[in-house]
Amino acid sequence: MSGLVVLAVDDEPPALDELRYLLDRQDEVAEVHDATDATGALRELNSRRVDAIFLDINMPGLSGLELAGVLARYAQPPAIVFVTAHEDKAVDAFEVGAVDYLLKPLREVRLAQALGRVRASLDARAKPAASTPPPAPSGAPRAASDDVIPVEMSGVTSLVRRDSISWVEAVGDYARLHAESGAHLVRIPLSTLESRWQDKGFARVHRSYLVALPMVTGLRTTGSGTVVSVRANGASEAVELPVSRRQVRDLKDRLIRDPLRQYRSPAGRGDV
Repeated sequence: MSGLVVLAVDDEPPALDELRYLLDRQDEVAEVHDATDATGALRELNSRRVDAIFLDINMPGLSGLELAGVLARYAQPPAIVFVTAHEDKAVDAFEVGAVDYLLKPLREVRLAQALGRVRASLDARAKPAASTPPPAPSGAPRAASDDVIPVEMSGVTSLVRRDSISWVEAVGDYARLHAESGAHLVRIPLSTLESRWQDKGFARVHRSYLVALPMVTGLRTTGSGTVVSVRANGASEAVELPVSRRQVRDLKDRLIRDPLRQYRSPAGRGDV
């Protein structure tokens, strides 16, 4: 694939000029076009091929998030990167399919990382049809929004893969993810992660804890109850977490049942 054709969208002229300037400096970028609102952005998208759109969130008329919702209906939408001064919209941004979320003021190194993610997203989309799953039926929810969690560290938004997380701890209305890369506090209640991930290999073991079943090494009865052992994972150390009494039976059942779901009976009569 040749250099990227990108569209910069911001309703503030100084911010748009800076974004254009920084994008023009990137070797990955072949062309930069711009628009000051959603209407102009759609006009540009309908007049030429655009690989990626770098999009402000707060704009008159359609917001950046609303525009992303419109683009999601395109047969081949551009990769979306949000560029904003607002830290609190990251989860919403990734739920509408953004590949990255950049905070103002922009740094060239982060812009380069975002372009790398754009390239990876486009390359994955261009793989032969035989190696890609069939498209979801019309009206089906978009996939992958739960595969990663955006986290903020020192003004930089990073993506933590769900499959890199060992366990999650409730911290009021927040949750602390314990992953290969370390501990990350996110503004998502534990109950929300439980409902999203209960069919993705995670189990609620206590009002304060959610664990990844593949990371569990065993259960142990103590004088005060039952604890579940979770193995070390990168920067996340091995731990033992309490299991509420009402969760013990379900946890034992899932630890046995879930690994067996991949096997089917020889006669094809269903799951073991």
